[in-house]
Amino acid sequence: MTSNAPLNELGEFLKKRRSELSPGTVGLPETDRPRKVAGLRREEVAQLANISTDYYTRLEQGRMQASAPVLDSLARVLHLDDDEHGYLFQLAGKSTPRTRRPSRQKVQPQLQRVLDDLTATPAIVQGRRGDILAWNALAAALVTDFSRIPEKHRNYPRIQFTDPAMRTLYADWETSAQISVAQLRMEAAKYPEDPRLIELVGELSLCDKQFARWWSDHHVASRTVGTKTLNHPVVGELVLDWDTLTANTDPDQHLTVWTAAPGSTTHERLRILANWAADQKLATSPPPT
Repeated sequence: MTSNAPLNELGEFLKKRRSELSPGTVGLPETDRPRKVAGLRREEVAQLANISTDYYTRLEQGRMQASAPVLDSLARVLHLDDDEHGYLFQLAGKSTPRTRRPSRQKVQPQLQRVLDDLTATPAIVQGRRGDILAWNALAAALVTDFSRIPEKHRNYPRIQFTDPAMRTLYADWETSAQISVAQLRMEAAKYPEDPRLIELVGELSLCDKQFARWWSDHHVASRTVGTKTLNHPVVGELVLDWDTLTANTDPDQHLTVWTAAPGSTTHERLRILANWAADQKLATSPPPT
């Protein structure tokens, strides 16, 4: 057995695993056009893992070593189980990673109580990467029915770029979307090895050219305050001020509220929307367990 045998085996292992995954499995759009290869293409795996296609190609060809963070990212993209994850590290000559089952981020009870009391104000709680952890009925009426979105896809930037309705809801969708990308950039600086963030960026880069371009611009932004104009299909134009509050118990959780000045047209339309939401019986987020 040559010294390159483990790297060659690693390459074959990666190739086999990607051949078993369909685009839909990793959140990519399915098309009717026939694919030249079974499963995912090399460039798709590379972008989902946030590495270059040349880097990934060399790995499959057994021509280079991979770092532990890259191996972790590939394991996430290729949906490897714990045994396969450990095997990947062994082939790469790395210490076998300890099995990590990061706990799912849950809304802080204090923020949930605030949400429960906000019946006339749209509000959501976002966690890391812009994941939507909780919402009230008026937020569901304002933006979208979050309860209908699978939990793993319940992420605000992802919804902005993948739900066509968002492009008509936001009067200035591009500016809002660019802010979301800049906020993700800030998250990436804070958690550069977050596998779910890497996967999200790779997926959106593949699905949307604008996201890929804005991501490459390296602009950053924090969640603070601002004003947005929405063209709501039920109540019409809404000019909303938004503000973000951070939980002291978990700085990675942010409560965002949309408000309007009392007596304004938007304030009255929010009241109408609240009545409509009650009639529709839109679901709020389940309380944390």
